[in-house]
Amino acid sequence: MTILTASDAHIRQAADSLRNGGLVAFPTETVYGLGANACDEHAVANIYAAKNRPQFNPLISHYASSEAVFADIDSNPTARMLASHFWPGPMTLVLDRPTDCQISTLASAGQNSVAVRVPAHRIALKLLSACGFPVVAPSANPSGKISPSCAEHVARAMADKIDIILDGGWCERGLESTVIDCRDEDHIMLLRPGPVTKSEIEAIIERPVILPAHDSNMPASPGQLASHYAPDARLIMDVTTPPDGAVYISFGVAKTDNPLNLSLSETGNLHEAAANLFNCLHQADATGCDLIAVSPIPQTGLGRAINDRLKRAAAPR
Repeated sequence: MTILTASDAHIRQAADSLRNGGLVAFPTETVYGLGANACDEHAVANIYAAKNRPQFNPLISHYASSEAVFADIDSNPTARMLASHFWPGPMTLVLDRPTDCQISTLASAGQNSVAVRVPAHRIALKLLSACGFPVVAPSANPSGKISPSCAEHVARAMADKIDIILDGGWCERGLESTVIDCRDEDHIMLLRPGPVTKSEIEAIIERPVILPAHDSNMPASPGQLASHYAPDARLIMDVTTPPDGAVYISFGVAKTDNPLNLSLSETGNLHEAAANLFNCLHQADATGCDLIAVSPIPQTGLGRAINDRLKRAAAPR
């Protein structure tokens, strides 16, 4: 495994590695992705093996532009409307899989759909442009564990499984993309909350977005499994008075000198909290604690996505 600065020469080197079937971790605006050539069945299989990821859990294919997506994938007016407003950006669309689709069937987990997005990160877009093919890129961490928001997180968890890590510093958003199922224009569904909120989507399409009734055993997108994003320690939510010995992650409260106290945002800013979430979980786990307690997070706007990640991190494993 080699950690490289994201110079143009190193980005070309990373693209060559992907072209030859290698695995490359790279930054996006959400989290670090573990990339493989989406059109190479063997490379996609290596993603599942490296992450120990269930093969019924589909992958998102990343493209350099909306034009490249819609040249490959069947679309509809709603999908194109959402893409025009939110791409490049932290939104994934689930669409019907064409019969001649170049993306590996393994990436679709055998389903008749594909999940696609155009990231809003300079390094990711340069890498995708240099490749010239779609790149599947789930979060660069063991399946079900805390997502990585810096290159160090990736190296600590996946060093022996990756050919190259492109170091682009900290991720700006810190939460995985919002996932929208656009296959049926009359029933637009929010499969995974994220940085693009439900209200923002509804403002564009001018009709309600449906929430799934429950998590599926055959998910149409990543992030739908009940247990996910989990630290080694047990996690509990909505705690106002933490138990003795627990690491406490607060929101809207000034950080103290106690090393067992961490803060998502001292000012109660949900965007800051989202960006800090996974790093706080990594820091808490690094203490060797048995229990992580998290203060209440408002169930509004971006808070819905933060609570979604915490709920899955707290779920039975």
